[in-house]
Amino acid sequence: MSDIRFVAAPLKIVFDEIDKQDEKYKREYDQLSNADEDTVGQWLKLAKARGETTESDPVLLTLLIELHRKIDDLSAYIKDEKPDFLPLSLAANIEAIGFEHFRLQEASLLPNVKYYGRVLMPVFPKREIPIFFVALDEKIAKIFLIHDKDNKDWSAYLSARERALIREMKAMKEGIS
Repeated sequence: MSDIRFVAAPLKIVFDEIDKQDEKYKREYDQLSNADEDTVGQWLKLAKARGETTESDPVLLTLLIELHRKIDDLSAYIKDEKPDFLPLSLAANIEAIGFEHFRLQEASLLPNVKYYGRVLMPVFPKREIPIFFVALDEKIAKIFLIHDKDNKDWSAYLSARERALIREMKAMKEGIS
Protein backbone atom coordinates (compact mmCIF):
# COMPACT_ATOMS: atom_id res chain seq x y z
CA MET A 1 0.00 0.00 0.00
CA SER A 2 3.00 2.28 0.23
CA ASP A 3 2.92 2.69 -3.57
CA ILE A 4 -0.46 4.44 -3.48
CA ARG A 5 -0.02 8.13 -4.23
CA PHE A 6 -2.26 10.27 -2.01
CA VAL A 7 -3.04 13.97 -2.18
CA ALA A 8 -4.42 15.85 0.82
CA ALA A 9 -8.12 16.45 0.28
CA PRO A 10 -10.54 17.48 3.04
CA LEU A 11 -13.75 15.61 2.12
CA LYS A 12 -16.60 14.03 4.06
CA ILE A 13 -18.07 10.59 3.53
CA VAL A 14 -21.10 8.78 4.89
CA PHE A 15 -21.11 5.01 4.47
CA ASP A 16 -22.39 1.61 5.54
CA GLU A 17 -21.11 -1.93 5.40
CA ILE A 18 -22.87 -3.96 2.72
CA ASP A 19 -23.57 -7.63 2.24
CA LYS A 20 -24.32 -9.60 -0.91
CA GLN A 21 -28.08 -9.72 -0.27
CA ASP A 22 -28.57 -5.96 0.09
CA GLU A 23 -29.77 -4.44 -3.19
CA LYS A 24 -30.93 -1.12 -1.69
CA TYR A 25 -27.44 0.35 -2.03
CA LYS A 26 -27.16 -0.64 -5.68
CA ARG A 27 -30.59 0.85 -6.29
CA GLU A 28 -29.57 4.21 -4.80
CA TYR A 29 -26.28 4.07 -6.71
CA ASP A 30 -28.21 3.58 -9.97
CA GLN A 31 -30.68 6.36 -9.11
CA LEU A 32 -27.87 8.80 -8.37
CA SER A 33 -26.35 8.07 -11.78
CA ASN A 34 -29.52 9.50 -13.27
CA ALA A 35 -29.55 12.53 -10.97
CA ASP A 36 -28.67 14.82 -13.87
CA GLU A 37 -31.43 13.24 -15.95
CA ASP A 38 -34.02 15.75 -14.78
CA THR A 39 -36.44 17.35 -17.23
CA VAL A 40 -34.03 20.16 -18.10
CA GLY A 41 -31.18 17.69 -18.59
CA GLN A 42 -33.35 15.54 -20.84
CA TRP A 43 -34.44 18.60 -22.83
CA LEU A 44 -30.81 19.64 -23.31
CA LYS A 45 -29.81 16.16 -24.52
CA LEU A 46 -32.65 16.17 -27.05
CA ALA A 47 -31.77 19.68 -28.21
CA LYS A 48 -28.14 18.64 -28.68
CA ALA A 49 -29.21 15.52 -30.59
CA ARG A 50 -31.33 17.65 -32.94
CA GLY A 51 -28.41 20.04 -33.45
CA GLU A 52 -30.27 22.98 -31.91
CA THR A 53 -27.35 23.94 -29.66
CA THR A 54 -24.58 24.14 -32.26
CA GLU A 55 -24.51 27.95 -32.18
CA SER A 56 -24.84 28.18 -28.39
CA ASP A 57 -21.98 28.86 -26.01
CA PRO A 58 -21.61 25.52 -24.14
CA VAL A 59 -20.31 27.16 -20.94
CA LEU A 60 -23.17 29.66 -20.85
CA LEU A 61 -25.68 26.91 -21.60
CA THR A 62 -24.30 24.76 -18.76
CA LEU A 63 -24.45 27.68 -16.34
CA LEU A 64 -28.03 28.44 -17.36
CA ILE A 65 -29.04 24.79 -16.86
CA GLU A 66 -27.39 24.75 -13.42
CA LEU A 67 -29.17 27.98 -12.50
CA HIS A 68 -32.47 26.32 -13.43
CA ARG A 69 -31.56 23.33 -11.25
CA LYS A 70 -30.70 25.65 -8.34
CA ILE A 71 -34.13 27.25 -8.64
CA ASP A 72 -35.67 23.77 -8.61
CA ASP A 73 -33.59 22.95 -5.49
CA LEU A 74 -34.73 26.14 -3.77
CA SER A 75 -38.32 25.38 -4.64
CA ALA A 76 -37.95 21.88 -3.17
CA TYR A 77 -36.34 23.36 -0.03
CA ILE A 78 -39.20 25.82 0.44
CA LYS A 79 -41.70 22.97 0.02
CA ASP A 80 -39.65 20.90 2.49
CA GLU A 81 -39.04 18.22 -0.14
CA LYS A 82 -35.81 16.38 0.62
CA PRO A 83 -33.83 13.96 -1.54
CA ASP A 84 -34.64 10.40 -0.64
CA PHE A 85 -31.14 9.17 0.29
CA LEU A 86 -30.62 6.01 2.28
CA PRO A 87 -29.69 6.66 5.90
CA LEU A 88 -26.06 5.58 6.26
CA SER A 89 -24.89 4.87 9.78
CA LEU A 90 -21.20 5.82 9.58
CA ALA A 91 -19.55 9.15 8.83
CA ALA A 92 -15.90 10.09 8.55
CA ASN A 93 -13.49 12.70 7.27
CA ILE A 94 -11.34 11.83 4.31
CA GLU A 95 -7.84 13.25 4.69
CA ALA A 96 -6.33 12.22 1.35
CA ILE A 97 -7.37 10.74 -1.99
CA GLY A 98 -5.74 8.87 -4.84
CA PHE A 99 -7.13 8.00 -8.26
CA GLU A 100 -8.76 4.79 -6.93
CA HIS A 101 -8.18 5.12 -3.18
CA PHE A 102 -8.83 7.33 -0.20
CA ARG A 103 -7.54 7.53 3.36
CA LEU A 104 -9.67 8.40 6.38
CA GLN A 105 -8.46 10.55 9.30
CA GLU A 106 -9.63 8.02 11.89
CA ALA A 107 -9.52 4.23 11.78
CA SER A 108 -13.17 3.50 10.95
CA LEU A 109 -13.00 0.56 8.55
CA LEU A 110 -12.81 -3.21 8.90
CA PRO A 111 -10.19 -4.73 6.56
CA ASN A 112 -11.52 -6.66 3.55
CA VAL A 113 -15.09 -5.48 4.19
CA LYS A 114 -17.11 -3.91 1.36
CA TYR A 115 -18.93 -0.62 1.87
CA TYR A 116 -21.32 1.71 0.08
CA GLY A 117 -20.89 5.43 0.62
CA ARG A 118 -21.59 8.93 -0.61
CA VAL A 119 -18.85 11.56 -0.81
CA LEU A 120 -19.74 15.25 -0.87
CA MET A 121 -17.64 16.58 -3.73
CA PRO A 122 -16.82 20.29 -4.08
CA VAL A 123 -17.13 20.22 -7.88
CA PHE A 124 -19.51 22.02 -10.20
CA PRO A 125 -22.29 21.27 -9.71
CA LYS A 126 -21.72 20.40 -6.04
CA ARG A 127 -23.17 16.97 -5.31
CA GLU A 128 -22.81 13.71 -3.43
CA ILE A 129 -21.25 10.95 -5.46
CA PRO A 130 -22.05 7.31 -4.68
CA ILE A 131 -19.21 4.82 -4.47
CA PHE A 132 -18.64 1.21 -3.54
CA PHE A 133 -15.33 0.50 -1.87
CA VAL A 134 -13.41 -2.17 0.01
CA ALA A 135 -11.28 -1.49 3.07
CA LEU A 136 -7.61 -2.37 2.61
CA ASP A 137 -6.96 -1.60 6.28
CA GLU A 138 -8.61 0.47 9.03
CA LYS A 139 -8.01 3.78 7.20
CA ILE A 140 -7.34 3.06 3.52
CA ALA A 141 -10.01 2.04 1.01
CA LYS A 142 -10.02 1.14 -2.67
CA ILE A 143 -12.95 2.27 -4.81
CA PHE A 144 -14.26 -0.59 -6.95
CA LEU A 145 -17.43 0.98 -8.39
CA ILE A 146 -17.99 4.62 -9.33
CA HIS A 147 -19.97 6.21 -12.19
CA ASP A 148 -17.88 7.33 -15.15
CA LYS A 149 -18.87 11.00 -14.80
CA ASP A 150 -18.15 10.92 -11.06
CA ASN A 151 -14.81 9.24 -11.69
CA LYS A 152 -13.85 12.07 -14.06
CA ASP A 153 -14.84 14.65 -11.43
CA TRP A 154 -12.93 12.70 -8.74
CA SER A 155 -9.80 12.68 -10.93
CA ALA A 156 -10.19 16.35 -11.84
CA TYR A 157 -10.57 17.27 -8.15
CA LEU A 158 -7.47 15.20 -7.29
CA SER A 159 -5.46 17.00 -9.98
CA ALA A 160 -6.71 20.42 -8.82
CA ARG A 161 -5.78 19.62 -5.20
CA GLU A 162 -2.34 18.46 -6.30
CA ARG A 163 -1.75 21.70 -8.26
CA ALA A 164 -2.90 23.77 -5.26
CA LEU A 165 -0.52 21.91 -2.94
CA ILE A 166 2.38 22.42 -5.37
CA ARG A 167 1.63 26.17 -5.46
CA GLU A 168 1.52 26.25 -1.64
CA MET A 169 4.86 24.43 -1.36
CA LYS A 170 6.41 26.76 -3.93
CA ALA A 171 5.12 29.82 -2.05
CA MET A 172 6.45 28.46 1.25
CA LYS A 173 9.84 27.73 -0.32
CA GLU A 174 10.06 31.22 -1.83
CA GLY A 175 9.01 32.73 1.51
CA ILE A 176 11.82 30.91 3.31
CA SER A 177 14.55 31.89 0.81
